[in-house]
Amino acid sequence: MIDRYTYPEMKRVWSEENKMEKWLQVELLVCEAWARRGVIAPGDIEALRAARLDARRMDELFRETHHDIVSFVRSVAESVGPAGRFLHLGLTSSDVLDTAMALQIGEASDILDADLSTLESAIAERAIRHKNTVMIGRTHGIHAEPTTFGFKLAGWVGEVRRARERLATATREVRVGKISGAVGTHANVPPDIEEEVCSAVGLGVEPVSTQIVSRDRHAAFVGALALAASSLEKFATEIRALQRTDIGEVFEPFTEGQQGSSAMPHKRNPELAERVCGLARFIRAAAAPAMENVALWHERDISHSSVERLIFPDACLALDYILRVFSHVIECMDVDERRMRENLDRTRGLVYSGRVLLALVDKGMARNDAYELVQHHAREVWNDDSDFRRLLADDPSVSQRLSPAELNELFSVAYHLRYVETAFQRLELA
Repeated sequence: MIDRYTYPEMKRVWSEENKMEKWLQVELLVCEAWARRGVIAPGDIEALRAARLDARRMDELFRETHHDIVSFVRSVAESVGPAGRFLHLGLTSSDVLDTAMALQIGEASDILDADLSTLESAIAERAIRHKNTVMIGRTHGIHAEPTTFGFKLAGWVGEVRRARERLATATREVRVGKISGAVGTHANVPPDIEEEVCSAVGLGVEPVSTQIVSRDRHAAFVGALALAASSLEKFATEIRALQRTDIGEVFEPFTEGQQGSSAMPHKRNPELAERVCGLARFIRAAAAPAMENVALWHERDISHSSVERLIFPDACLALDYILRVFSHVIECMDVDERRMRENLDRTRGLVYSGRVLLALVDKGMARNDAYELVQHHAREVWNDDSDFRRLLADDPSVSQRLSPAELNELFSVAYHLRYVETAFQRLELA
């Protein structure tokens, strides 16, 4: 990832330094377990506790071995002398790699959950503030019936909460380790050592491992990231649409001195929301290879390894970034309540057509006849500057069934919003 699109906390999680520190942590915990069983003598375990990472030496060895764990183990062993022979005792590379990666994923998930919590709070605050801010609802991009901006945002709150739940569930599934040897049978390292090591770092144990932890766990985690990104793209797309010049109801923040176009000084583009949408596509692209990694040859092959080194850091970094960007958009966006009301009234009453239809049916008119009558007058409004309510009032088929007071009441926006509070109660939003 480009540095300007990353934040230091997530960058640290996926750094080479943090990865190798976790490799060393796993290796030494295994040594401690062997020592408790008398396999490693007290003097040797004391020497092993002083083991140090040497990235430069590891790089030198890697050029010779072309194997990262072999190079790592050899470079660490050199730092402790003869006791180094006990490093990696009974292990295979994936014992270290998969267990350490589970720890990295757990750290990344904590950051992403904090990001989602911040976003949830930001949206909830805006939803409450605009609970009664009336606007037109749109389906197919066309004016439908009245809603409120807060009601729209309340739906987003629920969606963010589900994203958090999915992330938590996927994280629990993927936070397992394995210290079970070359094909998972514990031939050279007993199960109780696996249990001790995983417990020491707060991980569960893969009940039945091969040479690796099963990759359906990892695919579920990346899938949770992809779904969270998809929700963000949905929200950001709505902001982009509402910021269009011909709608002009909501605007992402635009600071003093900011420029929207190199050629057109008047432009105020939704570039942050567009950035969120673009990177959401990038994150979703990680889901397919994560799923393809589930099917490996026999007890494992290495086809999953190379792609995982890219998709996990990049997807986590990108999601961390767009969550923070979109939280800023929500916290600082401009909402034009006057324009919302103007747009609601723009079609001169057409948005109340559904209620007129139901009222005529209630008065005894056949539904299809009522539909055709209301649609006929709607077409007149489409084609000229007619007022929908006046056209209906002048139609004998309507006036014979609905009094002027009854007709006027059908054009009340309050009717459409009488249950908005229910959504807030269900979400427990004050």
